[in-house]
Amino acid sequence: MKAIVYKNYGGPEVLTLTEVDTPLPGEGEVQVKIMSTTVNRTDTGFREATYLAVRVVGGLFHPKQSILGTEFSGIVSQIGEGVTLFKPGDFVFGLNTYQFGTHAEYICVPEDGSITLMPENLSFNEASAVCDGMMLANNYIKRINFKKRPQLLINGATGSIGIAALQLAKYHGAKVTAVGNTKNLKLLKQLGADEVIDYTQEDFTQRDKKYDTVLDAVGKSSFFACKKIMNSRATYYSSELGYRWQNVFLPFFTGYFGGKKMRFPIPTDSKEDIQYFKMLLEFEHYKPVIDKVFSMEQFAEAHAYVDTGEKTGNVVIEIAKP
Repeated sequence: MKAIVYKNYGGPEVLTLTEVDTPLPGEGEVQVKIMSTTVNRTDTGFREATYLAVRVVGGLFHPKQSILGTEFSGIVSQIGEGVTLFKPGDFVFGLNTYQFGTHAEYICVPEDGSITLMPENLSFNEASAVCDGMMLANNYIKRINFKKRPQLLINGATGSIGIAALQLAKYHGAKVTAVGNTKNLKLLKQLGADEVIDYTQEDFTQRDKKYDTVLDAVGKSSFFACKKIMNSRATYYSSELGYRWQNVFLPFFTGYFGGKKMRFPIPTDSKEDIQYFKMLLEFEHYKPVIDKVFSMEQFAEAHAYVDTGEKTGNVVIEIAKP
């Protein structure tokens, strides 16, 4: 099969499209013919390995996993012994977060993993472009108390995590202020934002308005910069480690005696999460947002585009035509 492979850390130039062995399903596994996948910040982060934490997880000097990719949609092509939840021909979608491997024509995943039947109202491209952002956003959203309809500010609301956080928060009934760039303000309003801020025109950290939760979905602010706009018992979340890994350590020193606090929960995914996302998609409580679609041969261009930090929503790689 064809796969996008890398053996060294670096820019898009370390990636190559090459032939590798097609994986066969073991006991309890399904083989999926991948139709679409994405390039996201997790992929580019592990490709560059700028943070020591990435190298600790992914390989100190060279990557342990040679094929990136966390999201997928496709068709079950084979099943292993004992599989009961899926059959060949099923349309499926899901995540392979910490094992990667979706930047390829085939992948094998456990049937009890983060995979489920694809919503019938979505294309393969759309189905591939939801799970990673939703999983990461839900990691924060599920920790918010929505009973009092909190005021929530999302910085970086036009990325895959930010767009997911916006829609999930609105589904739960929050009042959301979304921070984005000029060209995407209309989109943010269409997705449900109660108020939008153009970061090219206004520094949101200098506002007089106070928020119950601040979520930095791009990691370009900090707990200290946002304290001014946080209510007395507000919580700050970030999708990045922060300057000198401060977001890892601040939770141990903030909020335990009341007051403003920083939280940095480690993201996890599960079949239950994917099934929950499927329900939201089927009932149209969530809209996939795709910026650009690249072919498998355009993998380097896709990575370079994500590297700019200017993508809106998701960047899809179409592995095969339906």
